[in-house]
Amino acid sequence: MRKLNFKGSFLLQKTNIHTFTVLLAAGFILASCRDTNSALPDRPVSTVVQAEADTAPVSFWVATDTHYLDKDLQDGGAAFQAYVNGGDGKILPYSEELMEALVYDVEQKKPKFLILSGDLTNNGETSSHKKLAEKLKRVEEAGTDVYVIPGNHDLNNPWARSFKADKLIVAEHIAPEDFTEMYADFGYSEALSRDKDSLSYLVNAAPGLYLLMIDSSQYANNESYGFPQTDGRILPSTLSWMDDCAKLAAGKHASIITVMHHNLLSHTSMSVAGFKLNNSQETMKTLRRNNLNLVLSGHIHMQDIARDPKSGNEGTAGAGESPVYDIATSAFAVNPHQYGAMAFDPATRAITYHSTSVDVEGWAKANGITDPNLLNFTAYAEKVFADQSYKKAMARLKESTFSEREKQSMAEVMAKLNVNYFAGTTSDALDEIKAMPGYKLWMGMDGGFMSGYIQSMAADKALSNVSLKMNLTRP
Repeated sequence: MRKLNFKGSFLLQKTNIHTFTVLLAAGFILASCRDTNSALPDRPVSTVVQAEADTAPVSFWVATDTHYLDKDLQDGGAAFQAYVNGGDGKILPYSEELMEALVYDVEQKKPKFLILSGDLTNNGETSSHKKLAEKLKRVEEAGTDVYVIPGNHDLNNPWARSFKADKLIVAEHIAPEDFTEMYADFGYSEALSRDKDSLSYLVNAAPGLYLLMIDSSQYANNESYGFPQTDGRILPSTLSWMDDCAKLAAGKHASIITVMHHNLLSHTSMSVAGFKLNNSQETMKTLRRNNLNLVLSGHIHMQDIARDPKSGNEGTAGAGESPVYDIATSAFAVNPHQYGAMAFDPATRAITYHSTSVDVEGWAKANGITDPNLLNFTAYAEKVFADQSYKKAMARLKESTFSEREKQSMAEVMAKLNVNYFAGTTSDALDEIKAMPGYKLWMGMDGGFMSGYIQSMAADKALSNVSLKMNLTRP
């Protein structure tokens, strides 16, 4: 196997991005109805069926930040509980069950394909990757193709750990060459083209639709740094390769959806580095040059849809240019544990997107599970997330001069805001939140990270964060 050459500058943003993600958690088919006999009377039945298949709308899903942890790596002991409670809202004790529920949803609803856009595992543990690949094999056996790319947690990660009693034990992790071998059946073996300098590839996912799967993570230096590099960029050579991919698609009259782990656009008004691509402007130029107007991303863990330009006369786009959308699907491992249910109509190039929570309760009932947390998972998961947000807000306010009741009312606001913020439904609950006593106290604070975070969550936004209908432009 060719040795990959990974290059890239390192911006030391680990502390800021970790703080922000922790505070985020705390402050936080359509089927053709054409009459084939009358429409194409002189064509063989097989040809007619193929023609119908080539023009029928296609359903597919995108999930991100699954952060799957092999259950054999944790015993539920003190070390694991401390890790979960000090984390950024991932419901790791039910990581296994969440992924089983996703497989169940696929088997029930049968999308054409499933995209996983990075941070597949908790911290790149070899056994987590192996067991996740086994689950994805079952997805494909159910008739749904799977396409994956790595995220910043997945490769060369020195933070890979198992948990036993009160100890964290270093676990084996994988390298880039291991990733392409383990996930060969989930994109790499079907690739029409592969980038020589990254784990990016181009694949024909459906008639008239290509996926440009971009490896935006930087992991070549993780082991020497002693921690996983969180910020992302796309190499200049990879940007050039993307030009070639667009030409290939244009020759087949196909549309392209670009997929990457890191965000193309900003999904928060706060000035926190590490989520948006370091070279987002250069990447945007490449996308616009090739008439590509939809990116699917993750990384930031919250549900948000951004557009450039924001309106007809805002942003960086030139006059007459169509908007470019970046859909950041919320982390599958974090409440409300959702994926993006999408559809593509090859006749019109129309795309629809809507966030959908995984049916853990349906999976649990179908499999005779008796755990009440799983049988009532929607309410359970929201309460766990809200409680974590409340406790961490109270910890942040501990040294403040507010009274205990005032601190509690502020933490209540934080919990409610965070639940809605991560789900992408803040606008639905905003009036109720702004009427809460604690909201006024947050707004009365003179600066500080937390008050800025509250304001960013409560900002009005015209564009929906949970649904979108648009048309793909063609290279």
